Amino acid sequence: MKQLFKKGTFFLLLFVTVGVSAQLSVKRLNDPSIVAQHKRMTFERWGDWRPYPKYFLGIQTNFAYATVWGIWAPSKNRDYKDGPDIRPLKPTGEQNLRFAQLKFQEEEAKKIKTASDTIHKRSVQDFAHWTSATVDADPLWLLYYKRMLKPITEFPDHPQNFIEWRLKDQQTFETLNTTGTITRLQEELDLIKEKYDMSRSMDMPRGKRFIMYHETLIKWRKFVQELRKYNNKTTLLLDYKNILKNHLSTALPNQWTPASDKQIVHSTMQQYKHRF
Repeated sequence: MKQLFKKGTFFLLLFVTVGVSAQLSVKRLNDPSIVAQHKRMTFERWGDWRPYPKYFLGIQTNFAYATVWGIWAPSKNRDYKDGPDIRPLKPTGEQNLRFAQLKFQEEEAKKIKTASDTIHKRSVQDFAHWTSATVDADPLWLLYYKRMLKPITEFPDHPQNFIEWRLKDQQTFETLNTTGTITRLQEELDLIKEKYDMSRSMDMPRGKRFIMYHETLIKWRKFVQELRKYNNKTTLLLDYKNILKNHLSTALPNQWTPASDKQIVHSTMQQYKHRF
C-alpha cells in the first residue's frame, strides 16, 4: 500500500512539473519583447523596442530596459537599436531582393529554355532539308527553281546535230564545229549539268543548296545567250558569204580567162604610149 502511494505521488509531481513547464514555455513564446522582435525583423516596422524605459525622478527604474537597450546593455544592442533599418522583408530588404532575383532567374531560365527549344526545332527542320532525300519537297524548289532549271534536264548531255544544239540549220552546226566552238560549248554544258547534279544529290544546308541552284541558273542563262549569239553570227556570216558569191558570179564574164604577163605589159604600153 505504501509503495502504491509513493508511485501515485511520483506521477502527480511529474504531471505538475510538466504542466508548469508547458505554461512557462507558452509564456516565454508569447513574450511581448520576442513578438516585437519578430515584427521588427519581418515587414511591419522598424521599432517597438521592448521592454520600454521607466523613469522616476529622471532615474531609470526598469532594470530590463537598462540591461537590454540602456546604459548597461552591450554596445552591439545599442548599435542595433540606433542603426539603420535592416528588416530582411522590407520592400528593399535583403530577403525580398533574393526573392526578386530568384524570380528574375526563373524568367531567364524560361527564356533560355524557350530559345533552346527553338534552336532544337530549327535544327530538326534544317536537318530535314539537309539530306538530298527531301529536296523534291522543298517549297522554294517547287515554286520557282524546278520550273527555271527544267530546261537543263531537257537539254541533251551530248548533242550530236544542229537540232539537239538548237541551231538554225546543219550548215551553222558545221561552221561552229569547224571553228572548235562546239567543243568549248560542250565543256560549258558539262560543267552546268555537273553543278546541277551536285546540287540535287549532295547533302548540304538548305541555304547552300539554293545558292548552287542560283549559280547554276545564271550559268545556264549565259550558256543559252552565248549559244544564241553564235547562232545569229554564223547565220549572218553565211548570208554575207552567199551575197558575195552571187555578186562575183554576175560581175565576171562567163568565158573570162586571166591574161598573161606579156599581154598585160603590151596593153599597158598601148594605153600610155601617147602620154609620154
